[in-house]
Amino acid sequence: MPPLAGGAAGPRALRPLLDAVLDTLATGARDRAGPLPAGGPEAVARAVRDAVGCAIPAEGTGADEALRALVHAVTVGAADPADPHCVAHLHCPPLAVAVAADLAASALNPSLDSWDQAPAASELEARTSRALAALVYPAAPAADALVTTGGTEANQLALLLAREAAAGRPARAPASPTARPADRSAAHAPAYAPGTPGDRTAADPAPAGPAPEHPPADPWPGPYALPRPRRHPDAPRPGPPHPHRPAHGPPALRVVCGENAHHSVVRAAWLLGLPDPVVVATPRGVLDPAAVAAALGQLPDEAPQLIVATAGTTDSGAIDPLPELADVAAAYGARLHVDAAYGGPLLFSDVHAARVRGIERAHTVTLDLHKLGWQPVAAGLLVVPDAVDLAPLGHRADYLSAADDTAAGFPDLLGRSARTTRRPDILKVAVTLRALGRKGLAELIDRTCAAAQHLADLIEATPGLELHSRPTISTVLFRPTGADPPAVARARRRLLAEGRAVLGRAARPDGLWLKATLLNPHIQPSDLEALVKLVEGHRTG
Repeated sequence: MPPLAGGAAGPRALRPLLDAVLDTLATGARDRAGPLPAGGPEAVARAVRDAVGCAIPAEGTGADEALRALVHAVTVGAADPADPHCVAHLHCPPLAVAVAADLAASALNPSLDSWDQAPAASELEARTSRALAALVYPAAPAADALVTTGGTEANQLALLLAREAAAGRPARAPASPTARPADRSAAHAPAYAPGTPGDRTAADPAPAGPAPEHPPADPWPGPYALPRPRRHPDAPRPGPPHPHRPAHGPPALRVVCGENAHHSVVRAAWLLGLPDPVVVATPRGVLDPAAVAAALGQLPDEAPQLIVATAGTTDSGAIDPLPELADVAAAYGARLHVDAAYGGPLLFSDVHAARVRGIERAHTVTLDLHKLGWQPVAAGLLVVPDAVDLAPLGHRADYLSAADDTAAGFPDLLGRSARTTRRPDILKVAVTLRALGRKGLAELIDRTCAAAQHLADLIEATPGLELHSRPTISTVLFRPTGADPPAVARARRRLLAEGRAVLGRAARPDGLWLKATLLNPHIQPSDLEALVKLVEGHRTG
């Protein structure tokens, strides 16, 4: 019988298997000899196919052989974020201490959907989540946070909470269903704010009705669906439109976000049956508060509103003007959500925390510690200023959270997530916080941001390259001087195919740019100099 990982005998069974894994990780990294495998998708697919053979053999090969064969194949074929030339995405190299803690989480295998499956892990999650929430809301005595799989889930939960708060407003008169448009391409176009740059289609009109009071009443549950989901410029194509609009009920929440917002915001609105978000153009890379106010002013008075701001955009790391947007939200009685998946951890740093000033005025905040927090995937959070704000997520399943058990003092964990089975992702976060402390994390953040500034200096000093703008956090946009979009795309693909560098791409109003997202605090000036020379050598063709 194959041994188990848990119990008193588990560590003894794991030790030789872990030795095999660690040996193979080292061998695979040496064999790859770069940030990613050379040859492109076909070469990698062929290598994996050869290594796997029959995916479900009639007879097994044994644990040692299986681990060595497949871990080697995945390691040789990996894009390694620990390599200083692997800088395409918000994809960090995880800290060794966090990976070690994640091993313990896998071996113990708690599931955080009921206390009797995760007694200590659930308490650790509660305490650590509250501590991280206090980082965002230092003046809020009851701030809390939910652990998520990342920014996408956190943003979806933020819109869900806003929708449920809006659902408590006074009902409006019955409305007739909105016809599905015949032109599907029009149905999937972004709804730009009227009167702002990029306005190509008006926001959906909402049925007229009496204007309710702005403060939301107690939320009541009940999803409702609207037609015509549109596409944000970066969003994947959604599925079929929602088939109907409910005949009556409160006016639907209207989301206003920037063109710079993460695609998950528009997708979350679609998944939740909300109208298409009003997308405000961001020609300068960040939201203009006046344009947001204009967009809100175009919406029907009775429509509850949510502004989504971004603290650390995916393309450039730009941070929207949070204090000014909070003022706009207050003036219009709108909720404010800040997607700080990237920029939120700047709060650990005394040097950089001011960049996200005003974040504490948001109703909800997304954090993602598998970006600028050096955690293995997944390590996201949705933060709120008061635990009461999470009440709409309350749910009852008698086999997990019977009412009499809850009354007897056993915690009800179902309201801590929209998911049921959940692994204790908080363990690696808690271990990292204890091991490094706030000062240790701040040092990593400061070093990483300084490296981005140094890379920008090198690019500015290189005649064959041009810099888009100075980095706000740790993302640097640049390209060969005068290169048109096809040339930039070709240079990036050549570096990928050769296995020499993993650079991202960012489409801006002034063309296509290479993107270096620095998340490796160990990166050295010599690594950055080599990267600049590498790109400079691929500037033609």
